[in-house]
Amino acid sequence: MDFRIINTAKIIKRQGRQYIPNIELPVLPTNFKNGRIEITELPCKEGCNACEENCPTSAIAINPSLSLDMGKCVFCNECARVCSEDKFIFTNDYKTATNERSRLIIKEGIKQPITLNPELIRKEIHQYFGGSLKLRQVSAGGDNSCEWEVNAAENVNFDMGRYGINFVASPRHADGLVLTGPISSSMAAPLESCYHAINHPKLLILVGVDAINGGIFQDSKAVNRTFLEKYPVDLYVPGNPPHPLTFILGILELIRKQK
Repeated sequence: MDFRIINTAKIIKRQGRQYIPNIELPVLPTNFKNGRIEITELPCKEGCNACEENCPTSAIAINPSLSLDMGKCVFCNECARVCSEDKFIFTNDYKTATNERSRLIIKEGIKQPITLNPELIRKEIHQYFGGSLKLRQVSAGGDNSCEWEVNAAENVNFDMGRYGINFVASPRHADGLVLTGPISSSMAAPLESCYHAINHPKLLILVGVDAINGGIFQDSKAVNRTFLEKYPVDLYVPGNPPHPLTFILGILELIRKQK
């Protein structure tokens, strides 16, 4: 009798399956606060602008109406802390990736989910990448939080490789670039060189608030974000850091929208 099989069966019985069979179905714990944000219609105190003043990245705007930009939000929850009217709700909805920057701006009283705009998806994306997608990840001055979560997308729990999505070591072997970090000045040139080394057609995916908007470093002289003024972005994955499921589902929605 092979005791290794018996021991393996005992482990499976005790721990259950370690992978997520369908990554579109899990409901994250309520203590996960990096998901979609909602702004309630509860009235604000007259003359109060504490949320706007205390936001470290200017993600909140009061005029002409209250809104919050998830592409700028670092999920510090400071707005919820200083607001006495419970205007801001940080949900556990991890499906927040989109290909249209304006869809990350949450407005008061609107609870609709964040989705991709099918009109903005290039036709060649489905033609070339619908069954297989190889990505090169570049950390351009990142703090390693987004990098950890992106790497976790390949572990046994999430296993994005089963969908044909993998990271590769060389941009010559890649179909797209995954950018994390605010793009420090020292990484601006290497980032652009890596992007040019990827053959056309190619994808550009921004992961995390630092990549999307610069985060708390957006006004720093040590940051050079001119790269994003030159090349189109195919997918925005908000969060600080985003959940691996947000990253994987966003890519799947992008490459398989028409199927």
